[in-house]
Amino acid sequence: MATNSNSNSKIGVLLVGHGSRLPYSKEVISQLAGLYSQKSEYPVEVGFMEMSKPSIPTSLNKLAQKGVEKIVVTPVFLAHGVHTTKDIPGILGLNNGDDTHEHGHGHEHGHSHKHDEDEEIDFDGEIIYTEPLGPDPKIVDIIKERIDGAL
Repeated sequence: MATNSNSNSKIGVLLVGHGSRLPYSKEVISQLAGLYSQKSEYPVEVGFMEMSKPSIPTSLNKLAQKGVEKIVVTPVFLAHGVHTTKDIPGILGLNNGDDTHEHGHGHEHGHSHKHDEDEEIDFDGEIIYTEPLGPDPKIVDIIKERIDGAL
């Protein structure tokens, strides 16, 4: 990948959360996106699988309107489950929503897909879908801080 800022402006980032009826879930994902934006030169949006707005298609379309050609989609989930292996890839139009784990590889998204609300994705660029957070040592550090702080 080229490192000049011109090519970087063609990349967008979408952080995907589950969504909840409670506002705190949306606030946490939005705050994480804000913190990430401070460390990144890419445009960043958040999208939610269900219950919260904006939806994944709305956020993808917003990035597309900014002129990005590649969108890196990261599920802000700890582990794989049906949402990360089937539901979200299905919304994105990747792997036909099946359980294959070809995450992290580009996929040409050349046609529209519908979301539950009949919202079409209007993006003809590349979508790269990453792994969830997983058992990262940085998360263990946070757990340790919480436990130590409670003692």
